Amino acid sequence: MISIAVAGASGYAGGEALRLLLNHPGYNRDFTIGALTGASNAGQRFGDLVPGLPQLADRIVEETTAEVLGAHDVAILGLPHGVSSSLDLGDTIVLDCGADRRLTDRMDWDVYYGGDWPGSWPYGIPELPGNRDILRKATGVAVPGCFPTGATLALLPAMHAGLMDPKVSVVSVTGVTGAGKKAAVSMLGGETMSNLRAYKVGSHRHTPEMAQNIRRVLPDGISGTDVHVTFTPVLAPLRRGILTTVTADARGTAQDIRQAYEDFCADEPFLHLLPEGEQPEVKSVIGTNMCHVQVTVSGGMIVATSAIDNLTKGTAGAAVQCLNIIQGWEETAGLPMAGL
Repeated sequence: MISIAVAGASGYAGGEALRLLLNHPGYNRDFTIGALTGASNAGQRFGDLVPGLPQLADRIVEETTAEVLGAHDVAILGLPHGVSSSLDLGDTIVLDCGADRRLTDRMDWDVYYGGDWPGSWPYGIPELPGNRDILRKATGVAVPGCFPTGATLALLPAMHAGLMDPKVSVVSVTGVTGAGKKAAVSMLGGETMSNLRAYKVGSHRHTPEMAQNIRRVLPDGISGTDVHVTFTPVLAPLRRGILTTVTADARGTAQDIRQAYEDFCADEPFLHLLPEGEQPEVKSVIGTNMCHVQVTVSGGMIVATSAIDNLTKGTAGAAVQCLNIIQGWEETAGLPMAGL
């Protein structure tokens, strides 16, 4: 039996990871939940911070240190940017829900983040072709950003088949939990209710991550220099969920493109291709590790849409899915498919 620590346990990503672990069939059989750590909340009773997880209510939040986390077999990190890469956890398997190890290009890092580049780790979207073999051997995983997850899974079948131009426009409507649990005027109910607001247009840090994923799956004959992503995130008065629309020139017939999506999604447990004419809805995926997908071809353009829960498939669910693969457990174990 292995022990799993969760850093940033009282945050949205950390709390979601714990919810999934507590409902995992391997809990108290294959693994135990070890230290729950935090920063400003260290020393407090966990149940006072996250009352929805009564099994852990009497635990005391510990400080986030390398010594505490490194004493466990696995650590799931829901930490702010720059913190996780500063921790040396030795032989502990690390699933990092932060951005520190996602980018493989130093120049992208310098433009969008800056500071010392910590390098990259295996990337936590198992659905990327060939990626499961890489993840099985991983001791550290860069869990993807929520926006790149929704966008990548929407465009992946067509892009991998060479049926979508690599110049894409991405628009994602997201709930407020994507910003994390921190005090900010822009996240107040009075600012977000009955309102929609685009933000960080053309400069969002998840943009190079999307482009990186596209380059990874381009078929032979298409240059990575042709990849261009225009990304517009939109904040909506939702607690959780992301609805993404990807638009690009089609490089095949509508029939070929539909077939590519049917073939790609057929063996993917967390990809659900909707019947033609139906569109993904956020309410259908809340609390699940599912990505609902649709593709439409109109006027020579592909419009691919997806819906995910940003805290599950977009963050903590991806971490647990990767953990299942690393440990040799059933990949779907502990990951809900039926929406609330």
